[in-house]
Amino acid sequence: MKIVENPNMKTVKDKKLVVGADFAGYPLKEAICAHLRKKGWEIEDLGVKNEQDNGPENMFHRVGLRVGAKISEGEYERALIFCGTGMGIHIAASKCPHVHSAVVESVPAGLRCITGNNCNVLAMGGFYVAPQMGIEIAEAYLNHNLGDGYEWWPNFYEFHELAVKELEAFDYDKFKANGFKLEHLYEVDLPDMMNDRPE
Repeated sequence: MKIVENPNMKTVKDKKLVVGADFAGYPLKEAICAHLRKKGWEIEDLGVKNEQDNGPENMFHRVGLRVGAKISEGEYERALIFCGTGMGIHIAASKCPHVHSAVVESVPAGLRCITGNNCNVLAMGGFYVAPQMGIEIAEAYLNHNLGDGYEWWPNFYEFHELAVKELEAFDYDKFKANGFKLEHLYEVDLPDMMNDRPE
């Protein structure tokens, strides 16, 4: 499986983002998008856009699939999605190829989902995440990249990049046929967890 290479992909470097929310995630999405737009972000919204916009097409899983498809097709580098818990919309988006999604409820988790796992979709729950917290999570996620902040960990980037690549290439049928053993793309040195720590 190969990520769609689109020379016209809208990137975080260019402050372009796709978002989507159902009715329960709508207030949190609005607060975060208002903040980001003030900072110059161009945002495409594929979900509920006002309080009367709660039709069948904007059920959480349908919004999640629409946003996930934008990542699958290489139109956007990253996305933010919102429902009551963040979980249902996350599951839906994850059904789309090439989507690596995370449900996040704290700033450290928002930071790590990009710096350690290179997630291209971040989900939040309007029932659990307050607007200011959501803004801080979005800022942490959108202003960092894989490997940022882990210079103290030798080959942190290479170690996590391997995981990202193997998950992207994962084929369940091949995995099953191989006795549920993963065929490794290549190897990197494993971290020495006792010694590779910051002072």
